Amino acid sequence: MPVTPEQQTEIDALRAAPRLTLRAVSEGMEAHLYSAIPVLDHGFVRVIDYMGDDAAICQAARVSYGRGTKSVQNDEGLIRYLMRHWHSTPFEMCEVKLHVKLPVFVARQWIRHRTANVNEYSARYSILDREFYIPDAAQLAAQSVVNNQGRGEALTNDEAARVLRWLKEDAGRAYDHYEAMISQDGQQGLARELARMNLPANIYTQWYWKVDLHNLFHFLRLRADAHAQYEIRVYAEAICKVVAAWVPAAYGAFEDYRLGGATLSAKALAVLRRRLAGEAVTQETSGMSKGEWRELEEVLG
Repeated sequence: MPVTPEQQTEIDALRAAPRLTLRAVSEGMEAHLYSAIPVLDHGFVRVIDYMGDDAAICQAARVSYGRGTKSVQNDEGLIRYLMRHWHSTPFEMCEVKLHVKLPVFVARQWIRHRTANVNEYSARYSILDREFYIPDAAQLAAQSVVNNQGRGEALTNDEAARVLRWLKEDAGRAYDHYEAMISQDGQQGLARELARMNLPANIYTQWYWKVDLHNLFHFLRLRADAHAQYEIRVYAEAICKVVAAWVPAAYGAFEDYRLGGATLSAKALAVLRRRLAGEAVTQETSGMSKGEWRELEEVLG
């Protein structure tokens, strides 16, 4: 299950004891505090704590006091200006701490973003639960023939069933041996820090992940993209919903300029200008490589 009964009891107790505060509060984020958003088959994302809101971004940009000196409309315009011109520092004034439960192979991809503070569940100290990510058959696909780090066509029903059987059997067998190695039933068990090496990469781990909004936006720009691996993309999409409730103006600007926008190279911009002038530009006359041209065509549709 995504959340254990003990965790749910803790969540219920914390949500039942609200406190008055003088700090900046985001009503949208308050609704998310402690609540777990299910992701994949056993994973989740939940907000533990946060700092700042849309007004805090503007306050930092203006170096003002209180709630700011401008109207909400001006605040939104300022935030869009900051996002449009890649001014990152004001966004760094907002932070969020998330509790994430995720498969180990997703965590190893996630940890590539080195701009956060992370504390992971210790398999040296504690015993990992018997929980493994087993994908839906629809997510099983062959290696892409055009993208070395992506998926291609979906596997056939028979092939998908065979892969799912192997995933379940191998994960279960590995965990059985893990339990046997650490068992102290009549003999000296193997140290947990050694026994864990036998566990598969689809076993679930947990961590606390604290990051500022600027670096979170960078994470989401890459991981919520349609080209990102499905298993990390669904986590990013869940976080996007949280951020949209937390800082709606900032997220709206991010969605417009980053998620839904595109950055053009000088050559690509020159091609666009030539096309707008009525010139029929081809890849051969563009000065761009085939890969660059293909990507530009995808952006322009």
